[in-house]
Amino acid sequence: MMRYEGTEKLADETACARVRADLKMCLLQSDCCKKERKLPRECLSRQDGSVPDECFAIRNTFFECKRSLLDNRQRFRGRKGY
Repeated sequence: MMRYEGTEKLADETACARVRADLKMCLLQSDCCKKERKLPRECLSRQDGSVPDECFAIRNTFFECKRSLLDNRQRFRGRKGY
């Protein structure tokens, strides 16, 4: 899996952009997208083992990051994610 850290610049500077990029790369490198030629959105809904569990963990992290944007407590605790 590709991780965006430190020196690399993403074109997307919004909140949760790094988690979104990691999720995108994880899905695009999965067998579901490579071998079966499915869209990443279709691969997220599949539970047949063609998508690694790591991608589902990143999806959960992305959800928590987006949810923390709406939570007023994030002012004190910081944004969830990486």
